[in-house]
Amino acid sequence: MINPTQLAALSPQKRAQVIYAEAQSQLSSRLWRAALGDGDSKDTSEASPFGGKNMNMDSLLGLLGGREPLAGAQAGCACHCACSCHKPAATAAGGGETAIKRAGTTGAGTIDPDEPRAAYTPVTLSIGGGGAAESGSLQLGPNARYAATFAAAEARTGIPASALAAIVDAEAAKTGDGSWNTHSRNPRSSAAGLGQFLSGTWQDLAQTQGTWLNSYAADRGWLDGRGRLQTGNRAELLALRYDPKASILGVADLAKTNLDRLEKAGVRVRTDAETLAKAAYLGHHLGLGDAKKFLSGGIEAGRARMLLSAQIGSSAAQQRIASTGDATQAHRQWLLGFIDLKIRPETFAA
Repeated sequence: MINPTQLAALSPQKRAQVIYAEAQSQLSSRLWRAALGDGDSKDTSEASPFGGKNMNMDSLLGLLGGREPLAGAQAGCACHCACSCHKPAATAAGGGETAIKRAGTTGAGTIDPDEPRAAYTPVTLSIGGGGAAESGSLQLGPNARYAATFAAAEARTGIPASALAAIVDAEAAKTGDGSWNTHSRNPRSSAAGLGQFLSGTWQDLAQTQGTWLNSYAADRGWLDGRGRLQTGNRAELLALRYDPKASILGVADLAKTNLDRLEKAGVRVRTDAETLAKAAYLGHHLGLGDAKKFLSGGIEAGRARMLLSAQIGSSAAQQRIASTGDATQAHRQWLLGFIDLKIRPETFAA
């Protein structure tokens, strides 16, 4: 919400810009949900014409990324995206979100086992394309000490540092002053560190050629002749999740891997910073396989129930499922709400 006192102190021109941005924000948030079939209506029996089963992933991400200008759109949103990229910074989450913030989220999903394990290739150029965020300094507040690491992560992957910061901020637990807790650990899973990496995902990342973690593990002799982690070094590797540099660079490498595979499948994810960040987060949070299902029609009920329970607890998950009458929809609504609240790269952009 706009603070009337702060609004009154602005110049007329700036006041108009803020009011317009707020209006655009409200529209963008509704379009993001409408595109995924989750509008304001609580009647889930009415299928949205934009629902996942009625659109392929390319069309869905094209809408989210603003492939077509919004009807009647005015100047002000350079990318004309159907996202919340002009939304003001969120206030502290309440209820379940507060508990999640303290404990850390479920964590990075496993790398899709059905995908080929092609060598990862770091890049040094920033991402191009309509509306993509440019490189620049970050606004990290109490986490400013990580600015250099985010800059290095952007340089090696081409993913805007602001998008990476948004993912870390959504995943990591926080101390009282808002600092990210490098020892974040989710009690319901093996997720740990700033990136909340599951043990299996972290090990897979170490075995993926071209990633920072792969180079680090190889330099220390933790990998065998086939590039696989040696059993005796697993504890050392997993402990590295609590190193902030390793975790942030891991977030960037996993994001690039997932985004590259989505692009290869014909899904447009590099249309603007918000779409890129949300797509990267879905891949990080769910794993590439479940992220594709989420975008293209929905995760099966049994899997959705398990994911929701792991994220918010079995009791809270059961209440949400009972309220919606469907585990897939309950998980979908929760995750969309979490993404709307948390994945805001503009919050960290200078």
